Amino acid sequence: MSFASGSLLPTMVRRERASLAATVLAPVLALLVALILNLSLYRLMGRDPVAIVYAMLLEPFMSWASFSEVLLKAGPLLLIAQGLAIGFRAKVFNIGAEGQFILGAIFASAIPVYFPQATGQWIWPAMLLFGAIGGALWASITAFWRVRLNANEILVSLMLSLVAAQLLNYLLLGPWKDPNGFNFPQSVMFQYDAMVPTLIAGTRLNVSFLITLVLSLAAFVFMQKSFSGYKLQVGGLAPRAAGYAGFKQGSAIWLSLLIGGFAAGLAGAAEVAGPIGQLQRSISSGYGYAAIIVAYLGGLHPIGIVVSALVMAVIYIGGDNAMVSANLPIAAVRVFQGSLLLGYLIAIAFVRYRLEWPKTAPKAADRSPS
Repeated sequence: MSFASGSLLPTMVRRERASLAATVLAPVLALLVALILNLSLYRLMGRDPVAIVYAMLLEPFMSWASFSEVLLKAGPLLLIAQGLAIGFRAKVFNIGAEGQFILGAIFASAIPVYFPQATGQWIWPAMLLFGAIGGALWASITAFWRVRLNANEILVSLMLSLVAAQLLNYLLLGPWKDPNGFNFPQSVMFQYDAMVPTLIAGTRLNVSFLITLVLSLAAFVFMQKSFSGYKLQVGGLAPRAAGYAGFKQGSAIWLSLLIGGFAAGLAGAAEVAGPIGQLQRSISSGYGYAAIIVAYLGGLHPIGIVVSALVMAVIYIGGDNAMVSANLPIAAVRVFQGSLLLGYLIAIAFVRYRLEWPKTAPKAADRSPS
């Protein structure tokens, strides 16, 4: 992998073995660099960097109520990122988790919308199941196009996210619109039995967070201990060797996308059945895209993703605090997230590769005529 064909420019040479310490420190370095650059930007914008650091990085830990909001925000990020990471390690790049999240929310909302008088503790588990199925079905469209038509899964999944957003708009401006909602694009409020039970009284943290932790453990076992997870990793690292071993690429693509869609759809269902309690146009705060950052910041490892999801959740909650206390625009928070991913990608590139400068040939000695 070279920067250019010119003889004076360096080339990127893959290291035989990446240092474990450097791999662990890469996301930490990325966070520090992103923090320094963004604080400098805030200073240029006329904001107080100290106040922003307090609001963004310290205030979320100052009370149990605020920390419970961090955990609540980390839930969907963690769940989606775990599903995406399985595909990313198999070199199946599902960029459409945002659309799968929306479809999960739509499928889950269908139960309380069409059966508003239904009661019983079966409703919210059924909503979570329907949401997961909806996300998987939406991802299956990408899998079909990728396997049967050799379409690029990045483009297909991304465009399907736009379709999902338009479908959501249609439902909330049309058949699912709350007639008593003062003309806002939203569904009716869901009944009590359609809400996921809370874990701690006085907070919005609910049972879906525990489900996410269990599924994170399942993702670790699947990728590290199961034969199916092994096949996915081999297919991503050495596709030719996987083919010689009889591992089918089509099956890996289907499995990767269905798992990613299942996780994103489940996250969408947990969002409408949890803290929101109705289907809204703003159901997703960009979770599907932010989860990509979370997955890579965690090194595509289930344990690392848990840590990176908490970091991203702190940035989300802290960004909301900074918008209120320091008048920080939402775009500045998005820049922070993007610079975090960019910094990590640059750092991890130098963990896995090294610069090799061309050797300069010795100049020929001048010979005087005899």
